[in-house]
Amino acid sequence: MPSLVRSNSIILPDLDFTLRRQFNKTGFRPFQREIIQAALDGHDVVRDDERTADSGYCITIVVSPLLSLMMNQVEALRAAGIDASSFNSNTPLQERDQILADLKSGHPRTRLLYVTPELCATDRFRDRLQIVYDQRELARIAIDEAHCISEWGHDFRKDFKRLSWFRESFPEVPIMCLTATANDQVRNDVLHTLCLDTEPDRLKSFTMTAYRPNIHFEIRYTRDEDDRRLEDFLKWIRSVYERRSQEPRRTELAALGERPDNVPGIIYTISRDECENIAAQLRQEGIGAQPFHAKLSKEVKEQTLAKWVSNEPGFDVIVATTAFGMGIDKDNVRFVVHWRLPKSFEGYYQEAGRAGRDGNASYCFLYYSREDRDRVCNLIIRDRDSKSSNWQARASSLKTLAEYCENVTTCRHKLICDYFGESDTPACDYACDYHKDQAELQRRFLRGLASEEWVSTQREEGLLDANWDE
Repeated sequence: MPSLVRSNSIILPDLDFTLRRQFNKTGFRPFQREIIQAALDGHDVVRDDERTADSGYCITIVVSPLLSLMMNQVEALRAAGIDASSFNSNTPLQERDQILADLKSGHPRTRLLYVTPELCATDRFRDRLQIVYDQRELARIAIDEAHCISEWGHDFRKDFKRLSWFRESFPEVPIMCLTATANDQVRNDVLHTLCLDTEPDRLKSFTMTAYRPNIHFEIRYTRDEDDRRLEDFLKWIRSVYERRSQEPRRTELAALGERPDNVPGIIYTISRDECENIAAQLRQEGIGAQPFHAKLSKEVKEQTLAKWVSNEPGFDVIVATTAFGMGIDKDNVRFVVHWRLPKSFEGYYQEAGRAGRDGNASYCFLYYSREDRDRVCNLIIRDRDSKSSNWQARASSLKTLAEYCENVTTCRHKLICDYFGESDTPACDYACDYHKDQAELQRRFLRGLASEEWVSTQREEGLLDANWDE
């Protein structure tokens, strides 16, 4: 089949006009214009950044493992007048049949179709997509969370690796890869696995800095024998509410239509039970918190997301499990709290990066204990006999995250940038606990953690074997 050729009237639209008219945005974020133009010009695109954008002509297939992201973005696209759909385990049977029939026609009306990597491995979906390709209606493939393709990544999934089928079956269709958490090794593995041509005239690569100057990073130390997470968080959030209730800030917020207690945030934990318990305890204390995890019904999840995104009372804080992907397009998240130690450095950074996407000051703190470090380590070690497990890469990432938490002599922003291979980090403007108060950080470190000897004793007695229901 000859290469797809678009006329200049299609590949050179007025991008600014389209952005304003279709999405009601006044300007592009860094590299967005270049990425969109590269995609329209027919290049493969690799983007390493935590903020993504999609565009399409004919039909674009978007592969994502995050069901909540699909739900949120499809709703936003439809509100903007774009014919978008999602096809996943939560899609009603009637809607699935309609999507498959649309693809079978070869000239689908759908412009953006969000699918899971598991669906892409099925013969039925591949047959339908082949029909669309034969009719020259397949514009591009966009793969979100592309680090899942690499066995060197922290979140490797075997169904992602099978996405190499796209280039083998549709050699002329451009592929776009999007990720927020890939180092050089993972990026190279993604390119190799997907058989992407690295020649400059074929591949365009865009890498954004990991530096987020508007986010204040902090580690808060704790231990099992003196666990004051809830008390500490309540003290912090109430102090935020108090500042917003005082003049002149209260009047400023009223003019913007905001409540003093409308401080959108996310609390991440690992266990579904703990997720429910934390949300319930916060509600008892007058905080508008709701649980969000994979076992909730589709209706409850959709309602919770919609009310949280629209800043409704009682839905200010989402308590979510780290196992469930909270890929939500909400730019005014003011804080992200990790109640437990995440399983990887990449996961920590990606989740923390969901705060402050509007560029305004935001806060991210992690409750770190050595007991949790060993619990999470035990969870990873359990998978070492699994053929599909990349437990060594995950264990290495966890080790680096633990070292990051126990480091009291270096800027948090520098440690993050170093991990992702950046040699230069801009000066931190008191945007981390180290630069804010070095002496206080060291004092909290020395007083807050259990000793390694005590943790070792607990580990030998089997008291740190976690049975978290992810």
